[in-house]
Amino acid sequence: MGGTLTRKLAHALALTAGIAVSSLPVRMAWADNLTDAFIGAYNTSGLLEQNRALLRVEDEDVAIALSALRPIVNWTVEISQDFNRARTNNFVTSSQPTDFFTGLTFSQLLYDGGATLFGKQSAQETVLATRQTLLDVEQQILFRAATAYLSVLLQEETVGIRQNNVDLSSEELRASQDRFEVGEVTRTDVALSEAQLASSRADLADARGDLETAQAEYVNAVGKQPGKTSGQPRLPNLPSSLSEAQGLARRNHPAIQSAQHQVRAFDLLVEQQRANLGPNVSLNASAGVTESFDDDDYSNAGSVSLNLTQPIYQGGGLAAAVRRAMATRDASRANLLNVEKDITQGVTDAYVRFETATASLRASTERVRASQVAFDGIREEATLGARTTLDVLAAQQDLLDAQLAEIASRTERSLAAYQLLQAQGLLTAERLGLAVQIYDPTLYYNLVKKAPSAVSKQSRDLDRVLKALRRD
Repeated sequence: MGGTLTRKLAHALALTAGIAVSSLPVRMAWADNLTDAFIGAYNTSGLLEQNRALLRVEDEDVAIALSALRPIVNWTVEISQDFNRARTNNFVTSSQPTDFFTGLTFSQLLYDGGATLFGKQSAQETVLATRQTLLDVEQQILFRAATAYLSVLLQEETVGIRQNNVDLSSEELRASQDRFEVGEVTRTDVALSEAQLASSRADLADARGDLETAQAEYVNAVGKQPGKTSGQPRLPNLPSSLSEAQGLARRNHPAIQSAQHQVRAFDLLVEQQRANLGPNVSLNASAGVTESFDDDDYSNAGSVSLNLTQPIYQGGGLAAAVRRAMATRDASRANLLNVEKDITQGVTDAYVRFETATASLRASTERVRASQVAFDGIREEATLGARTTLDVLAAQQDLLDAQLAEIASRTERSLAAYQLLQAQGLLTAERLGLAVQIYDPTLYYNLVKKAPSAVSKQSRDLDRVLKALRRD
């Protein structure tokens, strides 16, 4: 009986000498990698579409500002009734003539101190700021995809380890029962093995639940169910020092560039409000037909006028508008300083996180090696009666913890690497070289920046673009 027990224990040892990460059953026919996750997120993100539409709103503001520099022509229909009462040579007369006018009116701004031009230039700066905001949103979308992919990968590996631990605990229980039958261990040892198996099964159930949660987040972030993951991604190229990373962030991060354009936009709005304090010159004209309902008379008439207006007093409203614009500009300048500080801190955090995760991974790998050696030795000693079942279970738990810590450290290192890319402003589809059709924000802007009329060829081209966007 003792020889039989020894052979069973040796067989169990051969099957479970190490807790290796097993592959999960293939759920789909393809294998997903991090690049697939990036592409899926870029192509299906509703948040990206929302911010692209908001950018087109700012594009149209440039066209609206430009239109104020052009002539305004309206077709006018007017019905008017006058009430007149006059006294001449002690005779009082009254009349209530009713007139009908139809014709064209024309108005052209000639001079406003540059206020309208400043408004157009401010709108252009706002467009540039919004483009950078769109890039920042793109970074957030891609980092979420990276987090979702790595989370699925981590949970798959965790389930694999937990499943192997259940298998190992089952082998330990069978070994304990065999040894109990020949009197080498007590019933307590069997109970310890049973408790270990029950705990392993509970941990496996929790791991499977965490995997389903991670898969649901992946669907939300990427737009499709994950296939079988293809393993840890290659680390991107990272800066060699913290100062280099911070320098790249100051030059490239879209949040900083967006804040810089916002400051310039508000500077121009201050100039616009100051220009509104000066004179305004416009040319006005009208031409049409006036008909009297009282005597059926009519006349063809036209008029041209040159109007100059100079604000003198408006209750302090214009001066308040200038001060308001200046305060808004000052706030944008302070915001730029805050953004620069936040980005610098974000780079530091991500860089330190990556360095810490790298060191932790090295330590975890060494811990796995040492725990594996210890577990193998303790199991072998247990077969010879030199170790108790409790010793084996403790060594098994140490090895399990070491393996889980290793995969967590590896995932943490990958996340930190892509967080560092994002912190530098480099986590974009173009810089990553993704096989997607990169959204070009200049295409729509170039179609609308000159405010094309509804009957122009450019307007028809714009209609086709808008139809294509609605189909998407």
